Parts: sequence; structure tokens; C-alpha cells
Amino acid sequence: MEFSPVSKSARITGWIMTILPSLLFVFSAGMKLAHPPQLDEGFTHLQLPVSWAFGLGVLELSCVVIYLIPRTAVIGAILLTGYLGGAILTHLRVGDMPVVHVILGVVLWGGIYLRDPRLRALIPLVR
Repeated sequence: MEFSPVSKSARITGWIMTILPSLLFVFSAGMKLAHPPQLDEGFTHLQLPVSWAFGLGVLELSCVVIYLIPRTAVIGAILLTGYLGGAILTHLRVGDMPVVHVILGVVLWGGIYLRDPRLRALIPLVR
């Protein structure tokens, strides 16, 4: 299968769209690992045991690392999509609107789509 090259501007935009959600995930994971007092309030609101915070932080950080490695980026995006799916369901369960989570998922896939010719060949949006 032959892949068409990715333009420099698409590659740069793709990396920006990859780094921005990654920073949010790293911040979120860091908060779960650091366990500030506000974390207890957030987990209580979401009806989750606070004891899950450390494990969720490690999971989230692991998925981001896999996402940031170019060879494993698609697997990382799949894992982060699953993570976001769980977060979306958790927020919907308590009556929150998880709009940010949905946007985050679109941006993380958009970043890979713009910079990876294999994904563009697999999902041709324009013919």
C-alpha cells in the first residue's frame, strides 16, 4: 500500500493537536497521583472510591506515554478513547455534561490523522 506524504503544515498541526490533549491528560494524572484535597471532593461527586485515584492516574499516564510514541500512537489513542469513554459514562451517571471529554477525544484522533499517512490511507475523508 502506498501512502501519500503528509505536508509540513499538517504534520505540525497534528503534533500540536497531539500535545495539547496530552498535557491535559498528564495534568489530570498528576492530580490523581499527587492527591490534593480537591481530589476527594471530585471523586465523591462522581461517586467513585478515592482509593482508585492512584491506579487511575498510573493508567492515564501509561496511556499517554503510549500515545506520544509515534509507532504506538494509534494504540495509545485507542486506549485513551476507552479511558475517555469510562470518564464520559461516569460524568453522565451523575448528571454532568462531559463535553470537554468528547472534544478531547476528537482532538486526540485529529492529531494522529493529520500527521500519520497510514491512518489517512485507512480513513480517507477526501478522495
